[in-house]
Amino acid sequence: MSEPIELTKITIIQKDTANKVREAYIGDFPDPVVYGVHSGVREFYGVDTEVQHPSTLDHIVAAAGG
Repeated sequence: MSEPIELTKITIIQKDTANKVREAYIGDFPDPVVYGVHSGVREFYGVDTEVQHPSTLDHIVAAAGG
């Protein structure tokens, strides 16, 4: 069996619970990836946030398309 190519350390911080904002610190990158909710996602979950950010689903779709 082959060895893993990469083991990534990811730290997720719940930054603003009311606005559903989370920051993900990935590997050695100093800046976080910011996740939240927006438009249809807010409507689906029935939340009204003051700020909007891409959702985790947006990042998955972008990664698959990249």
